[in-house]
Amino acid sequence: MYTPIRRETVAVVDYGMGNLRSVAQAVMHAARASDRVDVVVTASPQVVRDAHRVVLPGQGAMPDCMAELERSGLREAVLHAAATKPLFGVCVGMQMLLEHSEEGDTAGLGLIPGQVVRFRLEGQSQPDGSRFKVPQMGWNRVWYGFEHGAAERPAPHPLWAGIPDGSYYYFVHSYHAHPADPAHAAGMTEYGVRFASAIARDNLFATQFHPEKSAAQGLALYRNFLHWNP
Repeated sequence: MYTPIRRETVAVVDYGMGNLRSVAQAVMHAARASDRVDVVVTASPQVVRDAHRVVLPGQGAMPDCMAELERSGLREAVLHAAATKPLFGVCVGMQMLLEHSEEGDTAGLGLIPGQVVRFRLEGQSQPDGSRFKVPQMGWNRVWYGFEHGAAERPAPHPLWAGIPDGSYYYFVHSYHAHPADPAHAAGMTEYGVRFASAIARDNLFATQFHPEKSAAQGLALYRNFLHWNP
């Protein structure tokens, strides 16, 4: 008896504040080897609710992103997705998952306990003698084989499968996540201070960097997301 292949929909949330074209194209490219994944950019709350997986991009200022998510009518659909299916937050889409941001004194979605704080690097110099610039713009390394202050090193998150520890990813940001529970930090980066560049909890995974601008290692992260079953 023939059993049809069950197709999965990945919804890239369009609330007017993300780098949607680049994100969608990267996810489509990551899904190219599969004949069961459809990637859609959508402003429909119902499509987000019905999707099997959700990507929440974000670009610009946190207050604007939160306001547009509310205005678009997509806030509740995103919260529903975050409670029921794999969700990948990108850049400000990561920051929105936390409780609060210093940028504009803005409340987040409160899905992961913690704060978003501004880089405070005034007067600090890099190893080559140059001053740290804010925002951080460019390539930096992400480490997932780190210790959470515990005696044993935690197992890497499944989305890092096959990706070398310390790989380079592309960043553009002035604020960074400070999760309340260090166990929710899934990747760390150094830029004048050690900060969480990836966070995760249950079915949620998010990055401060842009996988869609990070060449092969970024595509590998999206590919792992498409196969992740938390």
